Amino acid sequence: MSRIVPPLALTALLLVAWEAACRALAIPPYFLPAPSAVATALAANFPTLTAAAWSTLAVALIALVVASLLSQALALVTALSPIADRAVRPLASVIQVTPVVAIAPLVVIWAGIDHPERALVALAVLVAFFPIFSGAVTGLKSADPDLERLFDLYGATPVQRALRLRLPAAVPYLLEGHKVGAGLALIGAVVAEFVAGSGQVRGLAWQILDAGNKLQTARMIAALVVLGAMGVALHALLEAAERAGLKWWRGR
Repeated sequence: MSRIVPPLALTALLLVAWEAACRALAIPPYFLPAPSAVATALAANFPTLTAAAWSTLAVALIALVVASLLSQALALVTALSPIADRAVRPLASVIQVTPVVAIAPLVVIWAGIDHPERALVALAVLVAFFPIFSGAVTGLKSADPDLERLFDLYGATPVQRALRLRLPAAVPYLLEGHKVGAGLALIGAVVAEFVAGSGQVRGLAWQILDAGNKLQTARMIAALVVLGAMGVALHALLEAAERAGLKWWRGR
């Protein structure tokens, strides 16, 4: 209760203050709707927003799986080969610091105007790739030095060392990287939807754009509420998976 009550109390206080300010100052609904108006819009558009949220979440989850497989495979290659590590690290850093908005138009063109879903997944993969890759590389280099020397003593091959020593040692870092990458995959999916915005992309970003063009501010905020709730739920799910994974790892 000590963890749940304070944020709920603060949220309730902010909503009450927001509602009171909108009513007392007579703020136009198109500029800033009251929470009650947002709740009404959320209830009225709930089926549409739910379908849009599922579309965005599906893109983010597919991107997270693809980014996870690619980053872990590449991290394992760099762990086996110092030359590959020196070659890949700069390119991975370039991917990290390049804003997804800057390359999104190019990816949309390369994916094909008629297939915007490919661009959505590709852009979300680019955003989610680096945290998982960085966590995997750090974890693979975090093995106990005494165990490293023991593996040297027994003449372990690089593959045996990677699979039996470094990969198990990387479990906590992999879990943390996936937790960060999942949130970034969701952000990447939404940003990609904004850039690729068309009638074929019916995610939450399209709902926000459509409501903004019609000055339906309450529906815009309702879509943001759904997006925030989806992000919190995904983060909580991954935190639970992280706790279970770390409990198993420590037991091992």
